[in-house]
Amino acid sequence: MNYEQTIDYLYRKLPMFTRVGAVAFKKDLHNTIAMCERLDNPQNNFKTIHIGGTNGKGSTSHMLAAIFQQAGYKTGLYTSPHLKDFRERIRINGEMVSKDFVIDFVDQQQEIIEELSPSFFEVTVAMAFSYFSEQNVDIAIIEVGLGGRLDSTNIITPELSVITNISLDHTNILGNTLKEIAGEKAGIIKPGIPVVIGESHPETDQVFIQKAKDTQSPILFADQQIQISKSVKEDEYLNVSISQNGNILIENLLLDLTGKYQLKNILTVIQAVETLRTLDFKVDNDALYAALKDVKGLTGLMGRWQILSKNPLIVCDTGHNIAGITEVMQNIYDTPHNKLHVVIGMVKDKDISGVLNLLPAKATYYFCQPHLERALPVQELANEAKKHGLKGFVFPTVELAINAAKKNANADDLIYIGGSTFVVAEIP
Repeated sequence: MNYEQTIDYLYRKLPMFTRVGAVAFKKDLHNTIAMCERLDNPQNNFKTIHIGGTNGKGSTSHMLAAIFQQAGYKTGLYTSPHLKDFRERIRINGEMVSKDFVIDFVDQQQEIIEELSPSFFEVTVAMAFSYFSEQNVDIAIIEVGLGGRLDSTNIITPELSVITNISLDHTNILGNTLKEIAGEKAGIIKPGIPVVIGESHPETDQVFIQKAKDTQSPILFADQQIQISKSVKEDEYLNVSISQNGNILIENLLLDLTGKYQLKNILTVIQAVETLRTLDFKVDNDALYAALKDVKGLTGLMGRWQILSKNPLIVCDTGHNIAGITEVMQNIYDTPHNKLHVVIGMVKDKDISGVLNLLPAKATYYFCQPHLERALPVQELANEAKKHGLKGFVFPTVELAINAAKKNANADDLIYIGGSTFVVAEIP
């Protein structure tokens, strides 16, 4: 098989959560363990940092990868889902895995794939671990796919576990309360391994404290240790200063991820770095400053309050649940514009009504439907939106919706494209 045929085989053969939803989620680690055992457990051949949480784990993973890369470490990065190219999921020092490796891996593992019938995610996790081992990375940043306890990535023993935050998402799989979801996310906390929790929350703090106690893991809540003392938007950067106990810890840090929600993520990242320094990782402040000023360039991160063009200003964001859309709306309100145009599509298993309730009535909507089985039919989305006072136009594809928004917008307007990672992925 060539590369295109190999990817087509993976998509066709394996259940893929991003396309079909909960039926693709395997509620145990059996397949991942079996595949990795056949590969001589490559995940044990390199150091890792494990990143979980509801929102912000992708940005946090990319920031940490950029920092370690800039500090001179050969750095692996495993994230999901991808936007444009499958190979975005597996990178070393920002470079995507080669097509030849993907072809060879699937060819060599085809027998066990046929035997086990693993999910798409289980195969890609084994592929990533195999690649990082073969390439002798110094460290790999591993982003959890879904939950934590039963996630395929949870066969690693990391140097540090990081949990960004907890909010309601994937409730059909992870639980209906913040406590239940926190319990699943806490599953990445390993015996004796330190854990950094990004955001404190009265409903979930005790879940993490108890789990850390059970595993005898040192635990720190980033937002209780350090604080944002200054935050100013400057051109293409967010200028941030961070303090600890009233003293400046880091001053005038320029971050090229400018969404306001990154202020929460940056505290998580800085606390993670501080903890890793105590574990003898060499990361100086020069590397920290240089890396965070060029996260997108170093790692290829896309889709986080990403400016696509100006006049009119066109921005996309992959936020897709209530907590994520709340942050996106804050960014929109903070961005000067005349009229707002919203290109939006969603998937079926989200809190549709909860998300729509956050959107402003004073905007023109371009409802659309990403091309996947999980997509919420566009007419259903438009009908539900109408109940929330949101009016606009219906389009069968993302591209047609974007084209209509561009046609209708004036130079001083703002076009926001989002509602789902898969809408952002289909931006031409």
